[in-house]
Amino acid sequence: MLDILHNPTFRRLFIAQVVALVGTGLLTVALGLLAYDLAGARAGAVLGTALAIKMVAYVAVAPVITAVTDRVPRKVLLVSADAVRAVIALLLPFVGQEWQIYVLIFLLQAASATFTPTFQSMIPSVLEDEDDYTRGLSLSRLAYDLEALLSPVLAAALLMVISYNLLFVGTVAGFVASAALVASTQLPKLMPADRSVPLVRRITSGARVMLGRPVLRGLLAMNLAVAAATALVLVNTVVYVRDLLGGADPGVALALGCYGGGSMLVALLIPRLLTHNNDRAVMLTGATVLPIGLAVVTAVLAAGPSAAVGWAAFAALWVALGAGTSMINTPSSRLLRAESTAENRAYVFAAQFSLSHACFLLTYPIAGWVGAAVGQVAAAAILAALATLATTTAVRAWPKSIRSADTEMVATGR
Repeated sequence: MLDILHNPTFRRLFIAQVVALVGTGLLTVALGLLAYDLAGARAGAVLGTALAIKMVAYVAVAPVITAVTDRVPRKVLLVSADAVRAVIALLLPFVGQEWQIYVLIFLLQAASATFTPTFQSMIPSVLEDEDDYTRGLSLSRLAYDLEALLSPVLAAALLMVISYNLLFVGTVAGFVASAALVASTQLPKLMPADRSVPLVRRITSGARVMLGRPVLRGLLAMNLAVAAATALVLVNTVVYVRDLLGGADPGVALALGCYGGGSMLVALLIPRLLTHNNDRAVMLTGATVLPIGLAVVTAVLAAGPSAAVGWAAFAALWVALGAGTSMINTPSSRLLRAESTAENRAYVFAAQFSLSHACFLLTYPIAGWVGAAVGQVAAAAILAALATLATTTAVRAWPKSIRSADTEMVATGR
């Protein structure tokens, strides 16, 4: 897999992604501590609001900015987005009121909603060979998972010798390094944009492509299954470990590590899996694992797990849920590339970025609010039902007779 780093353009872009991810990870820890300084016991509410703002920015900004900036050189757009993120990270330590956090977080996440889909839509032009692209996707997935595991550890080590405000400096450094790497890289040229198409149609063009193709309709449904599983893990792991299993903070980290480990294992295996299986088989297998895993979580919660049995069950289930989400997330960009053309690819990637995050606006409240108000069994059961509905819809939307390899030939004119 590491052979793909011999491509100098991809190597620079991948390193830019990694350093930006590390900066983002440090920002997550620092923001939590800043929220506690400002709001005390209400820090959870502040962070919950910030998370909601993040998702709204992702959903609303990506398609609009893609349409508005369709003639801006990709290098200029990526470097500008990193510059905005660096400036905002530099300002965050100086906020004194909650509303200032919300404004800055919206601007920061709007810049991320500009950077990420633009970055992702450019990689197919850098790695034109299908096998190389698959290895690049696997490496990118590994970077995300490793960041989730290692950034908190790095932040904890740094906090032993510096104050949390200086973590924001690390965030700034990550974004500045990312901008410098992108600026020094020769990027593929942008396809000329057709400005004769009205702005509203350009904004919605990616979503219309996704809704108009069976393969991408299947992906849209699978996005909901991923969101259901991810919300359960990210929102309620701490509740399960602390309240149901009597664990402490290291137990929370261990459980989340199991989830990340399952995702990383699949990311490593994806190139081999896709050599012997088509995208549909791999992704729908993952989509089947998720509702089954969520249903088992519901049953375990309803049974009231003992400590020993509960730990073993949740560790295995978190590995399975991480694996299932990665079986969908890692190959998903292959579908986007196969089902788009050079002219509409940026719009399609932006639509996937926006619509996939829209699913979290549904699943996060279910995991958090239903879990707190009605009970964890009810929240898990609802998420399992949503994932089941999503998987069933994906199977129906993406017929077995339609394979992504076939559609790639149509989309690219080969």
